[in-house]
Amino acid sequence: MSQPTNSIAASESDIATAADRLASAAAAGVPCSPVRDLIGADDLAAAYAVQQRVNDLRQQAGAKVVGRKIGLTSVAVQQQLGVDQPDLGVLFDNMAYANGADIPMSLLIQPKIEGEVAFVLGADLADGPLDAAQVRGAIEYAVAALEICDSRIENWDIRFGDTVADNASSGVYVLGTERRTLDEVAPVDVVMSMAVDGQEVSSGNGAACLGDPIEAVVWLARAARDLGQPLLAGQVILSGALGPMATVAAGNTVTVTVSGLGTVTARFVGEKEA
Repeated sequence: MSQPTNSIAASESDIATAADRLASAAAAGVPCSPVRDLIGADDLAAAYAVQQRVNDLRQQAGAKVVGRKIGLTSVAVQQQLGVDQPDLGVLFDNMAYANGADIPMSLLIQPKIEGEVAFVLGADLADGPLDAAQVRGAIEYAVAALEICDSRIENWDIRFGDTVADNASSGVYVLGTERRTLDEVAPVDVVMSMAVDGQEVSSGNGAACLGDPIEAVVWLARAARDLGQPLLAGQVILSGALGPMATVAAGNTVTVTVSGLGTVTARFVGEKEA
């Protein structure tokens, strides 16, 4: 599976303009037009350069990197966007919410929800082959996760370059509290169900995530190292959706159940700011 190492065709000016567009949309809570008009629809290096600029701004404002997320793990979504690989985004400390927490809708623009397996690393993934055996050995535990994806791009009108630039369409996330080692649960075998207000809206299994969530982390570890930012001990890894995305609105309570890992839930409160 290919890694994000191609050369940049977009100009520095276009990259800076794209980053400013996305950062302004996030700050205002108002979606913007796609950035592919500036950086192209499939220039990976340019898209990651934009992502880095926007993420640098977040760090300058005080946010701390706590992990990574893997996006586009579904073959169907990859085909829809005309790509043959996942993408990655950065998780910051202010994106994390506790299990059962209220999540303010004012933080989000056009949220969509996913049920996933998350991992916490007990060792760095910076050197070596970064194969499945090494990745398994580096994982301290797995938990159920609810990822709230979001897009700064109007109407989710995205292509590969747009979502990569937009930090892989990251929003916020919630981790479950039932921690299991890989001796206790096999991520490939889990079954996921996600419900909104008690009504199932999505279901799937571990094999839906690049064939195995462990293989998703293998891809991530290699891609992150290629970008010069390898995965580190203590980081949280959102390994990708186990079923289709669903929309969410103010007042909804979402519950994700993952076999062997228990449940994780959140309530969406308040109204979106005008």
